[in-house]
Amino acid sequence: MTGATAMAVVIPAHNEQVLLPSALAAVARAARHPSLASTRVLTVVAADACTDATHALARRAGALVAPLDSRSPGQARAAGAALALRTLGLDPGDVWIASTDADSEVPPRWLAHQRACAEQGWEAVVGTVRPHRWPPALGDVIRDHVREYEAAGRRPDRPDLHPHVHGANLGIRADAYLGCGGYPALESGEDHALVSALLAGGHRVLRTRRFPVLTSARLTARAHDGYADHLGRLLERVRPLG
Repeated sequence: MTGATAMAVVIPAHNEQVLLPSALAAVARAARHPSLASTRVLTVVAADACTDATHALARRAGALVAPLDSRSPGQARAAGAALALRTLGLDPGDVWIASTDADSEVPPRWLAHQRACAEQGWEAVVGTVRPHRWPPALGDVIRDHVREYEAAGRRPDRPDLHPHVHGANLGIRADAYLGCGGYPALESGEDHALVSALLAGGHRVLRTRRFPVLTSARLTARAHDGYADHLGRLLERVRPLG
């Protein structure tokens, strides 16, 4: 494979009517990058146990919807990827599956960068995130968190290297995805499990700090043990309750 004939963007969502429109608008902007003019980009929202307007907003934005009732990010990402592959009907070696979250906003060159990595022979791209829209009480905690996050894993000879894994900024060639079993049905850590399976299988995995994804610094978690829970634990550590 030299590149991707098509790209699928998979977004799991549980009652995300407030933030999903911004996430979809950012994906649509990234899909309009000039280098993707001949690449089909399909967006799938895996609407998991939604009781709000998530379904309607996704369809209004032109996304396909994969409905399920699992309350499991792993099952949601897997359902979204499966629907994308069925809809595209292409050889998996010609499809790139990009993953982000409903509370996140990808940068304009996000998809173009992942496609360029595919053209270079990478089978997966593991990116980073940057928090935004944090509540005032989190100001000091966020600044400390960002400094530690940016310093983790950085080496003078490989400044782009990092140890992080986020479903909000992940991409994988579909044949590699299927070959390592896809997203496991986990309530948390499905992104880490997938990357671990890729590495164990000897796939070419690129860790990069280029084109980080903005992700909400909210404290109300949608997924167990996700980013919101992580920030909440940081806040409790600095300012114990009670």
